[in-house]
Amino acid sequence: MLSIDQSCILARIGHALETFDYIIVGAGSAGCILAEQLSQHPDVTVLLIEAGGSDRSPWVSLPLGYGKLNTDPKRTWQFLTEPDDGLSGRRIKWPRGRLIGGSGSINAMVYCRGLPSDFEDWDASGAQGWGWEDVKPWFEALETRVAPNGTKQGQGALHIQDVSDQIHPVNRFFFEGLAEAGLPLTEDMNGPDPEGGGVYRINTQDGRRCSSARAFLAKARRRPNLKVATAAHVMRVLVENGVASGIELTDGRRFMADGEVILSAGAIGSPQILQLSGIGPGALISGLGLPVLVDNPNVGGNLQDHTGVNYVFEANQPTLNRTLGSYYGQAKAALTYAMTRKGPLSLSVNQCGGFVRSHPGLNRADQQLYFNPISYKLISAGARTKLTIDPFPGFIICAQPTRPTSRGRIDVQSADPLRAPIIQPNTLSTEEDRQSVIAGGRLCQKIMATNALRGLVKSPVAPDLLTMDDAALLRDFRDRASTVYHPVSTCRMGTSAQTSVTDNRLRVHGVDRLRVIDASAFPYITAGNTNAPTMMLALKGASIVLEDRKRVFA
Repeated sequence: MLSIDQSCILARIGHALETFDYIIVGAGSAGCILAEQLSQHPDVTVLLIEAGGSDRSPWVSLPLGYGKLNTDPKRTWQFLTEPDDGLSGRRIKWPRGRLIGGSGSINAMVYCRGLPSDFEDWDASGAQGWGWEDVKPWFEALETRVAPNGTKQGQGALHIQDVSDQIHPVNRFFFEGLAEAGLPLTEDMNGPDPEGGGVYRINTQDGRRCSSARAFLAKARRRPNLKVATAAHVMRVLVENGVASGIELTDGRRFMADGEVILSAGAIGSPQILQLSGIGPGALISGLGLPVLVDNPNVGGNLQDHTGVNYVFEANQPTLNRTLGSYYGQAKAALTYAMTRKGPLSLSVNQCGGFVRSHPGLNRADQQLYFNPISYKLISAGARTKLTIDPFPGFIICAQPTRPTSRGRIDVQSADPLRAPIIQPNTLSTEEDRQSVIAGGRLCQKIMATNALRGLVKSPVAPDLLTMDDAALLRDFRDRASTVYHPVSTCRMGTSAQTSVTDNRLRVHGVDRLRVIDASAFPYITAGNTNAPTMMLALKGASIVLEDRKRVFA
């Protein structure tokens, strides 16, 4: 039998499905956590809106399945950048999740908190309360850390797996090469000494992807005070007298919010929705025939992303190419996975890497390394991109500059919310970034010149990393580099509308009862993979929302 409170909640939700305490736009890595945290309180009603569909797919659950998801237009927004002068005028595909779990349902599952100095930068930039000591407890609250022997530490909903017992044997050459090159090693890039080379932790549980959708939203969907709507595309936030009052969908439906509207549509979606709602660069908005509610050019600005280029080598030792590049190897891997939930299908191809300094005199790591025991090509086939494993035993090394100083923009080009916005990354538009690319290439050369790595290489795959001078390294990067899928900061936190979109409590400047809680609110990009700090931001952000609710109803 339902309690009186539950009956009242059902009555509210059942009445035209139109009024909720909180409306969350976007069921991605952040939105799933927000929905679960807010709906823990039975007197709070929550609507979670997702433009995509379900995450119920074996390719989502299977960790290595992201190789198919990343190019699937049914489950990803296949965004395309404008021609980027920094990348030889090329247009780059920026796939983003188009399903429950968002990009956390299609990514490579590498779980990196980032380096402590990243969050000190956040705090110093005006996002007070987001320094390392402020955010560390929220990372810990997210996590259950699982050792290779199954021992667990922490009680968070998100399982973070140490897979060092499962990585491919060829990775040992990478670690030997780092030591020979005088570069540090670390046991845990999320631990007290995160700098150095090591094995990447991944967010999996029992051999399956453990996204925020699985860890948080799945259990919350049984609650009567939470409604999840899929295939629901938001057109705009409804704003009345400077107060967010609800949302309107492209099909004309409206939902009203008694409490707040929270945008969690990501670094592309959130600024797009704000601009379509009249919040953003005034000239742009009025030029599209839309009313300007808040003229703030920072909406869509400050775009940052990691870019990198793969250097490929043919190995004289077996790599994952042998396993995953043949039907026999795939069948064997599938059998291993079915019986043990282990093996290459339970892992990411990004098995090892780390945070290192390209020069000893630097005060912190400026490069993130990847060492993958597999090599492959992405081949365009019409509207689709196909991943093809090389027919020889191969491996990849990559150095990704950690903190790009170039800034891009995302802006709507039409009042039609179904039309993709303009994405202008402005990659390598600063001399500092160009020098960082060269430094990363030189670092890879240094590692590959060690006896350990030279002993692994049968031959380089063109272009040959080891023969490039500085000019060639930069030219090759411009010609071949691509996104590492980490766009952030287009609705960045800060002290005022002169420099930012939200304040340090994630409230949009100039509009009451409207917040942005996702990667677009990062003041700066973190040194590594951005999914973990996005989930941390959502967990801490939910606590801020609930704190403010207590003040209102005190």
